[in-house]
This record gives sequence, C-alpha cells and structure tokens, in this order.
Amino acid sequence: MAPGRTADLRSAISTSLVIISTYVICHGLTAYLVTPVQRIVLPEITIFASLMYLPHGVRVLAVWFWGWRAVLPLWLGNYVATIMFTPTSVQDLTAPVFIESMTVSAVSVLLAFELFRLLGRNYYAGQSPMLNWQRLLLIGLISSLINSFGQTLVHSGILPDVNDLPLAATYAVGDLAGLFVCTVVLMFIFRWIRVSQPNE
Repeated sequence: MAPGRTADLRSAISTSLVIISTYVICHGLTAYLVTPVQRIVLPEITIFASLMYLPHGVRVLAVWFWGWRAVLPLWLGNYVATIMFTPTSVQDLTAPVFIESMTVSAVSVLLAFELFRLLGRNYYAGQSPMLNWQRLLLIGLISSLINSFGQTLVHSGILPDVNDLPLAATYAVGDLAGLFVCTVVLMFIFRWIRVSQPNE
C-alpha cells in the first residue's frame, strides 16, 4: 500500500475511534446523570428518549468535520453505547427497533447538512475559516426535528400509553439540550486552549 494511502487509512481509523469513543462517553454521561432523574418524571418515555441527549452534539460536530464518513462511526458508537448502557431486557424486547433507531440517529445530521447544501448553504467544515456556532446550532435544530420525526415513526405503537407528540417533543428537546451543552463545553475548552498557548 502506498505511503499516502496508509496515512489516510490511519487517519480515518483514528478519527473513527475518536467519534465512537466520544459518543460512548457522552451516552454514558446521559445514562448515569440524566436518565435517573428523567425516569422519575417521565418513566414511560425514558426508555426511548432523553431530555438531554449529549451524543447529539457529537453527531453534529462529527458530520460537520467529516461529512458522510462520520455516519458509520456514529452508528457504531450508538451500537456500542446501547449494548453497554441499555438493560438486557429492553434490548431483548425491542432489538429490531434499536437497529432502526440507530440508523435514523446516524443519518439525521447528514440529512440536515445536505438539505442546507442543496439550498446553496454549505455548512461543512472547510467552507469557512472559522467555526460558526450559530450554524451548528441551526443544523442541530433541523437534524433534531428530522431525528424526532424518524424516531417517532420507529417507536410508534411499541408502547400503547406513549403518545407520538410527547415522544417527538422529548426527542427534539433532548437533542437540542445535548447539543447546547456540548457546544458550551467545547467553547470553554477552545477558549482555555487559546488562553493557555504561550504568546509568540
């Protein structure tokens, strides 16, 4: 294999591993910090949706940076996180639904970016010299609506006491809250990096 292709392969593997591991970590934080509280308030919806789903921020940033190539690592990250943090009884009950749900989640952000690109607004990384948080939040909003609609279709009818509207609203709110938290955290991290760099 040519040196250039070897370097590209290594870069692709390392980027994929970063996306997968970050997704799993954020999913774990959601599972251990957000879900216990939400289970008290909305037990019938908690099994399917979170009011603050941190991995949505990972999805938006991964697709912004890596485009369509981020879809598979995002799907794998979701798959690993589901195995690690979802009770076995739930997996046994709705395994096909989890596959469909993970697919919707993995492609929702890409669909939002592509929608804007078709409208003449290419918001992928590399199109602007600076990271535009407002654009990412807009992408996060549209993709959360796409994800919310898709997840509602996937989970519709699984539990008779879960209405489609509250479920869709929970997905949308959870995705946006997760993106907002990730965005704020990253802004502070980037600011700390800039401040800590020595002046040349």
